[in-house]
Amino acid sequence: MTLKELEIGKSAVIKNVGGEGALRQHFLDMGMIPGAEVTVVKLAPMGDPMELQIHGYELTLRLAEAAQIEIEEIKERSQKHKRIESVKDSAHPGLGEEGKYHSKEDENPLPDGTMLTYALVGNQNCGKTTLFNQLTGSNQHVGNFPGVTVDRKSGSIKGYPNTEVTDLPGIYSMSPYSSEEIVSRNFVLDEKPKAIINILDATNIERNLYLTMQLLEMDIPMVVALNMMDEVIGNQGAIDVNGMEALLGVPVVPISAAKNEGVNELIMHAIHIAKYQEHPLRQDFCDKTDHDGSVHRCIHAVIHLIEDHAEAANIPVRFAATKAIEGDPLILEKLKLDQNETEMLEHIVQQMETEREVDRCAAIADMRFDFIERLCEQTVIKPKESKERIRSEKIDRILTGKYTAIPCFIGIMVLVFYLTFNVIGAWLQGILELGINKISALVDAALTAGHVNNAIHSLVINGIFTGVGSVLSFLPIIVTLFFFLSLMEDSGYIARVAFVMDKLLRKIGLSGRSIVPMLIGFGCTVPAVMATRTLTSERDRKMTILLTPFMSCTAKLPIYSFFVSVFFPGKGGFIMAGLYLLGIVVGILIALLYNGTLFKGEPVPFVMELPNYRLPGAKNVMQLLWEKAKDFLQRAFTVILLATIVVWFLQSFNVHLNLVNDSADSMLAIIAGWLVPLFKPLGMGDWRICTALISGFMAKESVVSTLGVLFGGSISTVLSSATAASILVFSLLYTPCVAAIASVKRELGSRWAVGVVIWQCVIAWVAAWIIHVIGMVI
Repeated sequence: MTLKELEIGKSAVIKNVGGEGALRQHFLDMGMIPGAEVTVVKLAPMGDPMELQIHGYELTLRLAEAAQIEIEEIKERSQKHKRIESVKDSAHPGLGEEGKYHSKEDENPLPDGTMLTYALVGNQNCGKTTLFNQLTGSNQHVGNFPGVTVDRKSGSIKGYPNTEVTDLPGIYSMSPYSSEEIVSRNFVLDEKPKAIINILDATNIERNLYLTMQLLEMDIPMVVALNMMDEVIGNQGAIDVNGMEALLGVPVVPISAAKNEGVNELIMHAIHIAKYQEHPLRQDFCDKTDHDGSVHRCIHAVIHLIEDHAEAANIPVRFAATKAIEGDPLILEKLKLDQNETEMLEHIVQQMETEREVDRCAAIADMRFDFIERLCEQTVIKPKESKERIRSEKIDRILTGKYTAIPCFIGIMVLVFYLTFNVIGAWLQGILELGINKISALVDAALTAGHVNNAIHSLVINGIFTGVGSVLSFLPIIVTLFFFLSLMEDSGYIARVAFVMDKLLRKIGLSGRSIVPMLIGFGCTVPAVMATRTLTSERDRKMTILLTPFMSCTAKLPIYSFFVSVFFPGKGGFIMAGLYLLGIVVGILIALLYNGTLFKGEPVPFVMELPNYRLPGAKNVMQLLWEKAKDFLQRAFTVILLATIVVWFLQSFNVHLNLVNDSADSMLAIIAGWLVPLFKPLGMGDWRICTALISGFMAKESVVSTLGVLFGGSISTVLSSATAASILVFSLLYTPCVAAIASVKRELGSRWAVGVVIWQCVIAWVAAWIIHVIGMVI
């Protein structure tokens, strides 16, 4: 029997985990090991994926992956875990500082003035970002990790300028499954931080300790932060902090990052262990009595075999040994074992598999979870079912219910878009536009009064203020949209959206996580592209970025409104809906094309934890909004400013570099004239239309204003309805504006950005030609 066949509400014991490679390792790291008990909570509204409960937390899994896990059904889950009855209230700290467990003999204090670097590591949804903001305040900067587009946030601890904390992506293990896990592991292995701050969700401690054990194997000074301890205590649970310190061999500090409780003590420990290089006292967690010590013997034999290679590769030997046993290709490549050593490694591991009667990866994962179980039996009083969990279950009955999930999702997104584009964002945008126009008028008057050269005057007013100003007016929209998005993300709702929509998007080769960026694309392509950074798969991220321009953004609405009112009065709603539908249909067709060519293969498996619903922290939300605003402003005054100046120059000068009074004499008109033969088959063989479409590359709204200037009020007498329909379709599908292309460039690089411009124009040309032919026939 497989997990796919288990009915809702039924429980089972996992007997065997199928699959292969990194995906199977990911299953094991998430706790899906032989012997683990699992319960099916529910199926998504479309029947796939399923929600499971394992090791006390909720996990999502597609039916295709569930079919690879063999189970044996049980009547009810056992309560075999022993627990301590009470926790003695003892002095803390027990490690570090003047700690009683740590030997001072091997201390190696760093010279005064040494930069103390930290890696902040933890699972997703454990409060890591909140802690990072508490540690660093506004002393942060955002960059990229080398070779990838995963955000790298760093900052100094408040009051300690010679420190730098790097907020690593939220991960579940140090296995190379996702780009985030590879980035985090490479940072710790290659950049050698002076210490690690490992944050755990104390309400879900078994799940979180798995990563802790892997970090301890790296033999780097470490402090463990038990976050959300206020929730544990509020639900009548407790943790013996000193007992946990003694068993782990590193300082353990109870904190509540959201309430800023215990953070100062955490900082003291972090500074101390980094300064005095206090390494973990324990890295060996295998039990000699477990299955006659087969895993213990295997690990220690491999340690002796690879010790010199690990030292040469500068990899902690215990970590290298467990990864070599699991067959981690990246670690094996760095170890550079010769053929004899490789064969010896295989013999040792095979012997362990024979004695243990499970495969190597499952044996290592089981060893870790077995230690975690023993640790929790001795140090954790499990809280009663938490208020947060009960609240989440009640909310999920509506937001992920079979008949209510999709209507709720549509309603929430409609409300978000309405508030962004019609109320809050629009109001703020109006204020900003008013301010820009006032400043522009003042500067214009000053330049006129100062008799400034006409070319410079035109550059400042018609180039910079008109161009950059029109793009800057989008800032309130972007900030407002990300405000709502961050509320949805931090509350835990985005994870539910991905769960609900996964089956639908999988049909076009994407996973459920892609739905939010694509929906944001209907508002504005710039934040939609920026929102793809939440996707764990590089394949899905690239594909989603390339599909978002097909979602008709609000900047195109003035074009639609203008042509509909002039050429199709009374049919506005029908034509608008048709354009949006056409964009979606073309997007689906292109997605199917991508799925069979550029991005062959299946979307990444949908293995994801569903966190409890929580109120978003105001500080986190404001920090995110500031980062997004700063990122947009930096782009507005670099790439967009340059593009604006180029368009202004072409529009203002002729080939003899003389300033023109009529844009018909400009270089832009000449370039547009070259494009006329290309657009003639579409019914757009007028240089003025080509000029307007080129100006639309800077900002879509400028298409209408350019047409108004070039045609005056005679456009209805010059163009036919078929040509108007062709322009509408071309405007829907051709290249997004320069701000969006700048976002694509930042995420994917210059080649992809240029490719998007050319590819979108080709698709737009073909679609507009088809519409024009149909229009001529009708």
